[in-house]
Amino acid sequence: MGRLIGICFLLLPLIEIALFIVVGRTIGLLPTLGLVILAGIAGGLILRQQGLQAIARLRNNVSAGTIPGRTMFDGMLVGLAGILLIVPGFLSDLVALTLLAPPVRGWLFSSLAGRVRVVETTTTYRRYEQPTAYPDDEIRSIELRDEDWRDKRD
Repeated sequence: MGRLIGICFLLLPLIEIALFIVVGRTIGLLPTLGLVILAGIAGGLILRQQGLQAIARLRNNVSAGTIPGRTMFDGMLVGLAGILLIVPGFLSDLVALTLLAPPVRGWLFSSLAGRVRVVETTTTYRRYEQPTAYPDDEIRSIELRDEDWRDKRD
């Protein structure tokens, strides 16, 4: 599995460069750059709008007392799609547009949900009634000089 990930990290930039060349030759340099810039702007807008909506949906699920698993998964995939749109490249844009389709997210959730184990944890906090007592020692001030730290080498 590690080798597969390593090979993907090596091949993906090469595929993106090849796609830039092919698209640039087909439609020209300026339209190609325009598409890349437009995809980046769309990715930023999607991250902003969908991120806020995902937080609102998550808050509604928690207040209703339901497990927000699907909401969190959808929010994560939409965020990943926004990031992939910001990253320059046509293959990453294609993957991002695929992730933005609700049926694809539903299929991914149903295929991966059975493999995930949910663990619930709780944390408690106990506050002490009495504040910490500080010693009644006299507050001392120390005058530091530049040569003090050089003279005291232990």
